[in-house]
Amino acid sequence: MFELTGFQRDLLYVIAGSDQPSGQEIKERIGKDVGEVNHGRLYPNLDALVEEGLVEKGQQDRRTNYYKISEEGWQAIERRREWEDQYVSLGE
Repeated sequence: MFELTGFQRDLLYVIAGSDQPSGQEIKERIGKDVGEVNHGRLYPNLDALVEEGLVEKGQQDRRTNYYKISEEGWQAIERRREWEDQYVSLGE
C-alpha cells in the first residue's frame, strides 16, 4: 500500500468497513472525517483502487455503482496493519 496516497488508503478502509457502498455513500462517510470531497477527487481515486485490483466495482442500477473490497484489498490491509504494528505498540 506504499504506492497509494493517504486519501486512497482512507478510501480503501471506508470501503472495507462498509457493505458495498455507492460512490455517494463513500463520499458522505469519508467527508465526515476529512471534510468536503468533490466528485473530481473521489472518482479518479476510486478508479485507481479498482485498477490496482484492491477494489471491485459493480453496478447497483443504471445510474449507481457500488464498490467492494477485493481479496487482494483485504490482503493489502492485513500487510499494512502488520507493518504498522512493527512501529506502533499501544501501551506495551
